[in-house]
Amino acid sequence: MECNNSWNWNYPQLSILGMILLILKGIDTNSITLFSYIVYTCSLVLLYLFSTLFHCLYFTKAKRVFQIFDHCSIFLLIAGTYTPYCMLAIKGVKGLILMIMIWLMSILGILYHILASKRKQVFETIIFVVMGWLCILGAKELFLSLGKIGLGLLVAGGIIFTLGALVYSIPKIKYAHVFWHIFVMLGSILMFISIYCYI
Repeated sequence: MECNNSWNWNYPQLSILGMILLILKGIDTNSITLFSYIVYTCSLVLLYLFSTLFHCLYFTKAKRVFQIFDHCSIFLLIAGTYTPYCMLAIKGVKGLILMIMIWLMSILGILYHILASKRKQVFETIIFVVMGWLCILGAKELFLSLGKIGLGLLVAGGIIFTLGALVYSIPKIKYAHVFWHIFVMLGSILMFISIYCYI
């Protein structure tokens, strides 16, 4: 089972390539654009790196440490992905407030995952989904900035992430963890294209 997961996630180098592409795109723009690209791509790289390490080291004593990193990096990815959308697409006071809100939720989610003595996966899944769809608060600005295709890619990525989270939260589904990883990879690709091509 873990071999399958490791195979699905053994491509952090692709996220590093994405980081390079976005930094090259943003390096000739203003500092806010470059900063938002760096925050987003760092969160993407960390997600794939920690997930790969967790599944590769699953049978070692380091398992629990990297499992924490793996799960917490999901919160970081959500907040990191919001950063360019909030700073460069929604913008203004609304964009700033939404970004702060998401980052605070991300930090609280990480603390819950680390400190809760009786942590419930379903509760974390609900937090993931709620955080992901709070972008509807800036729907008008996103549409005006991204256009139909860019917004469509964002929404499609959100739907795929949500489906993956629902599958993962149902333990009776065989290979649910593998499917979750596939959904996350597809969602990541769609949102990367949305950010790279339309922001």
